[in-house]
Amino acid sequence: MHDAPTALQRLLDIMARLRDPQTGCPWDKAQNFATIAPYSIEEAYEVADTIAREDWDSLPDELGDLLLQVVYHAQMADEQGLFDFATVARMIGDKMVRRHPHVFGDTPASAGQWENGKAQERLARNRGGTLDDVPVGLPALLRARKLSARAARTGFDWDTVGEVAAKVDEELDELKVELESGDREKIFDELGDVLFTLATLARKLDMDPEACLRQANAKFTRRFTAMEHDIMARGLSLGDVDVKTMEEGWQAVKRRERADMMPES
Repeated sequence: MHDAPTALQRLLDIMARLRDPQTGCPWDKAQNFATIAPYSIEEAYEVADTIAREDWDSLPDELGDLLLQVVYHAQMADEQGLFDFATVARMIGDKMVRRHPHVFGDTPASAGQWENGKAQERLARNRGGTLDDVPVGLPALLRARKLSARAARTGFDWDTVGEVAAKVDEELDELKVELESGDREKIFDELGDVLFTLATLARKLDMDPEACLRQANAKFTRRFTAMEHDIMARGLSLGDVDVKTMEEGWQAVKRRERADMMPES
């Protein structure tokens, strides 16, 4: 911790040099807020992936990549006279103190304290609507969960998980009707309703729908790859077999996974 200010200042100096108009890196000099923003999102996901895999050796490196995005944006803002890194650090520090009066002041902790503080901040920014500051740029499933959670704090919510599950069934039934109609615009709309309701179900279960889907993606990738390898071990490729053969291979992979998970007697 004693070396943190020195290490951080070195990173700030490196970024300033990379952006130097005369001697900087041509690629870094050409970037702007819009071109760098996608990298910020990507790096945040790489941090989340590293944590999900419990790859603690790689986590400092990934966190560094994410920190670089903050430094990058702050450097560009400083060049335009908008703000600097110190402003970013000071503002988040002030926010944390402001939102934790039970730690940094003499106010007892209370239910809803954090959200009440955020509501006051929205009012101060003239964004007093309940949903006003839920970022549009969030991944859609994550934003759905946040919209649902924000609305729930006003009392606009189902009482039980079962009620949300029933709503999922209702939305699926509506989707099936439109699938029969073949109206792509209505199918698109109803499929969105299904996904939104599933995100709400995840919230009600206190689960992250993005994490659920990432796990499902990883499982699909693992099983499909294993099935493909099994077929290749027979001297064939996926193009040589029909879907029935692939499905049989898929089920064989699932059976192996279940067997591997069974406790030894």
